[in-house]
Amino acid sequence: MLSSKLKKSPLYIMLSLYLVVSVYPLLWLLFYSFKNNEEIFFTNRFGPPHPWRIENYRNAFNGFDLFMYFKNSLIVSVATVAGTLILALMFSYAVARMKWKFAGASRIYMTAGMFIPMQIILIPLLVIERNLHLQDSYLAVIVPYVAFQLSFATIAFYGYFRSLPPELEESAAIDGASVYTTFFRIMVPLVKPAIASVSIFVFLFAWNEFLVALVMISDNALKTLPLGLLYFQTQFSSDWGAMGAVMVISTIPTILIYLLFSEQVEKSLTVSSAVKG
Repeated sequence: MLSSKLKKSPLYIMLSLYLVVSVYPLLWLLFYSFKNNEEIFFTNRFGPPHPWRIENYRNAFNGFDLFMYFKNSLIVSVATVAGTLILALMFSYAVARMKWKFAGASRIYMTAGMFIPMQIILIPLLVIERNLHLQDSYLAVIVPYVAFQLSFATIAFYGYFRSLPPELEESAAIDGASVYTTFFRIMVPLVKPAIASVSIFVFLFAWNEFLVALVMISDNALKTLPLGLLYFQTQFSSDWGAMGAVMVISTIPTILIYLLFSEQVEKSLTVSSAVKG
């Protein structure tokens, strides 16, 4: 018993070190948000604050329209996730489970989108949106975000749909289910772990994306949180503690999203073999 614990001790040490390395940046950001400039730059760079300055959060809310930027980012992120899931699920099911002439070519075409950097198409995208009068609207960023994420989401869902046994659809067809009934009531529930994983990645992308939002949105009332943080940094460059408070608040939704879907993400690692079994 003792020998087995000794053998596992190096593994526990490595896992503990990994835990510290992973968690400490979050703790450092939390400590940062409660410090003043002197502690941040000179006297206490890495330790907990002395004292804990709640006024940093008060200053962040008073000097920064946090709720407006949060609302804009939430609308954009949720709409991006919804649009990506709907389009990617339907397309992936069509190319993975249906036989039609250009299924393989369509999948390759969609996959090729992952190899196109966002910066290359930024100027053509700006011209297109200007001609369509989409600038300074939520659609100005939602539509590109969905387009950028479709390739990744399609690859993820394609693998899951391909892993499902064909007997599921055959049984549904015998029972008189239509294609739409089979898709929405049988196939989609089976890929919930993949939906959770894709939702997290797409949400994080839309929540943190900066470049497209900077180019497409100039109306302050429609700016997302990353743009708002840039404005806060230029307007309140001397109050670093308040900037830390804003950054802490901005990370809360991403942490909550991961905690809500983490169980499904873990299931996604084994769902294919479980379904086959």
